[in-house]
Amino acid sequence: MRDATTVLIHPVVSEKTYALMERHTYVFVVEDDATKIDVRNAVEQAFNVKVTKVNTLRRRGKATRSQRTGVRGHRPHTKRAIVTLRAGDTINLFES
Repeated sequence: MRDATTVLIHPVVSEKTYALMERHTYVFVVEDDATKIDVRNAVEQAFNVKVTKVNTLRRRGKATRSQRTGVRGHRPHTKRAIVTLRAGDTINLFES
Protein backbone atom coordinates (compact mmCIF):
# COMPACT_ATOMS: atom_id res chain seq x y z
CA MET A 1 0.00 0.00 0.00
CA ARG A 2 1.30 3.45 -0.92
CA ASP A 3 1.57 6.24 1.62
CA ALA A 4 -1.19 8.88 1.55
CA THR A 5 1.28 11.75 1.55
CA THR A 6 2.87 10.55 -1.69
CA VAL A 7 -0.39 9.88 -3.56
CA LEU A 8 -2.31 13.08 -2.69
CA ILE A 9 -0.42 16.19 -3.80
CA HIS A 10 -2.91 18.95 -2.91
CA PRO A 11 -6.64 19.74 -2.99
CA VAL A 12 -8.06 21.81 -5.84
CA VAL A 13 -9.44 25.16 -4.65
CA SER A 14 -11.99 26.82 -6.95
CA GLU A 15 -15.60 27.96 -6.97
CA LYS A 16 -16.67 24.73 -8.63
CA THR A 17 -14.97 22.53 -6.04
CA TYR A 18 -16.53 24.55 -3.21
CA ALA A 19 -19.95 23.84 -4.74
CA LEU A 20 -19.08 20.13 -4.96
CA MET A 21 -18.19 20.04 -1.26
CA GLU A 22 -21.86 20.49 -0.40
CA ARG A 23 -22.48 17.13 -2.09
CA HIS A 24 -19.60 15.44 -0.20
CA THR A 25 -17.38 15.49 -3.29
CA TYR A 26 -13.75 16.65 -3.13
CA VAL A 27 -11.13 17.15 -5.85
CA PHE A 28 -7.41 16.44 -5.40
CA VAL A 29 -4.35 16.64 -7.63
CA VAL A 30 -2.72 13.21 -7.40
CA GLU A 31 0.40 11.46 -8.71
CA ASP A 32 0.37 10.61 -12.40
CA ASP A 33 0.70 6.87 -11.78
CA ALA A 34 -1.83 6.69 -8.91
CA THR A 35 -4.75 4.31 -9.47
CA LYS A 36 -8.30 4.73 -8.19
CA ILE A 37 -7.59 2.17 -5.48
CA ASP A 38 -4.49 4.09 -4.39
CA VAL A 39 -6.52 7.32 -4.19
CA ARG A 40 -9.31 5.62 -2.24
CA ASN A 41 -6.88 4.17 0.31
CA ALA A 42 -4.97 7.44 0.63
CA VAL A 43 -8.09 9.55 1.31
CA GLU A 44 -9.48 7.02 3.78
CA GLN A 45 -6.13 6.85 5.58
CA ALA A 46 -5.42 10.59 5.62
CA PHE A 47 -8.86 11.91 6.59
CA ASN A 48 -10.49 8.91 8.36
CA VAL A 49 -13.60 8.87 6.10
CA LYS A 50 -15.34 6.27 3.91
CA VAL A 51 -15.01 6.78 0.13
CA THR A 52 -17.89 5.58 -2.06
CA LYS A 53 -16.65 6.59 -5.53
CA VAL A 54 -13.44 7.80 -7.22
CA ASN A 55 -13.24 9.31 -10.71
CA THR A 56 -9.90 10.28 -12.24
CA LEU A 57 -8.94 12.46 -15.18
CA ARG A 58 -5.75 13.62 -16.82
CA ARG A 59 -5.34 17.25 -17.80
CA ARG A 60 -2.84 18.15 -20.51
CA GLY A 61 -0.64 21.15 -19.79
CA LYS A 62 -1.34 24.18 -21.93
CA ALA A 63 1.19 25.25 -24.57
CA THR A 64 3.07 28.39 -23.60
CA ARG A 65 5.42 30.84 -25.28
CA SER A 66 7.78 33.36 -23.76
CA GLN A 67 6.93 36.84 -25.03
CA ARG A 68 10.47 38.09 -24.63
CA THR A 69 12.39 35.25 -26.30
CA GLY A 70 9.68 33.37 -28.20
CA VAL A 71 10.73 30.04 -26.70
CA ARG A 72 7.91 27.51 -26.75
CA GLY A 73 7.09 25.20 -23.89
CA HIS A 74 4.15 23.84 -21.95
CA ARG A 75 2.79 23.68 -18.44
CA PRO A 76 3.06 20.32 -16.72
CA HIS A 77 0.39 17.64 -17.19
CA THR A 78 -1.65 16.86 -14.07
CA LYS A 79 -3.94 14.09 -12.88
CA ARG A 80 -6.99 14.87 -10.76
CA ALA A 81 -9.17 12.64 -8.63
CA ILE A 82 -12.81 13.46 -7.86
CA VAL A 83 -13.63 11.68 -4.60
CA THR A 84 -17.20 11.14 -3.35
CA LEU A 85 -17.66 10.36 0.34
CA ARG A 86 -20.35 8.47 2.23
CA ALA A 87 -23.30 10.64 3.31
CA GLY A 88 -22.47 12.32 6.61
CA ASP A 89 -18.67 12.23 6.13
CA THR A 90 -16.83 15.49 5.48
CA ILE A 91 -13.24 16.63 5.12
CA ASN A 92 -12.45 19.84 6.98
CA LEU A 93 -9.88 21.22 4.54
CA PHE A 94 -10.55 24.94 4.70
CA GLU A 95 -12.40 25.49 7.96
CA SER A 96 -10.45 27.28 10.67
